[in-house]
Amino acid sequence: MTPDLLTALILFAFAASITPGPNNIMLLASGANFGLRRTVPHMLGISLGHALMTSLVGLGLIGLFELLPWLRPALMAGCAVYLVYLAWKIANAAPPPEAEDLAKGRPLTFLQAAAFQWVNPKAWYMAIYAQTNFAPEAGILGATWAGAVAVALVFAATNLPSVTVWAWGGTQLRRWLDGPGRLRAFNITMALLLVASLWPILSSGFG
Repeated sequence: MTPDLLTALILFAFAASITPGPNNIMLLASGANFGLRRTVPHMLGISLGHALMTSLVGLGLIGLFELLPWLRPALMAGCAVYLVYLAWKIANAAPPPEAEDLAKGRPLTFLQAAAFQWVNPKAWYMAIYAQTNFAPEAGILGATWAGAVAVALVFAATNLPSVTVWAWGGTQLRRWLDGPGRLRAFNITMALLLVASLWPILSSGFG
């Protein structure tokens, strides 16, 4: 990978990772509800889970979609259902008035966050665009494998600091969310934004 191509990949990875999307909306809510330390598994799940996904895309997963045309719309339909479920969880994350603290809630685990990348439309776009435009040209089989993994590793290294910003931002909101009512309103707003992120899927007709 040339220095110019590497620079372009880093810039794309940063722009794609730092902008709003399902992952970042969920991290903002998790940081506000559970704090940064308890959100760390969620952050690592996003970065490492997306790195694995990006590697597999580069190794030929796109070809599977061409071989099985029904697979992609089925995946997007599953994505829509799961996003609605997660939005419901976020909307109900605020503790009831009698709760003493937020420790009774459960943030997303590492495995849950990693698995979510497979039903996240933005994650799919990022992985496909990165491998299509930035992977070194394939020569022998080893070069194809090395190029796919290299793109994934660069993406993960850029993605983790970016998503951390969103989780940290959520922790900074906690001072203004000290009451159950405010926290409930915040979580409902985050849930609605997460559902709104379904629009690209629905508008494309799962195509």
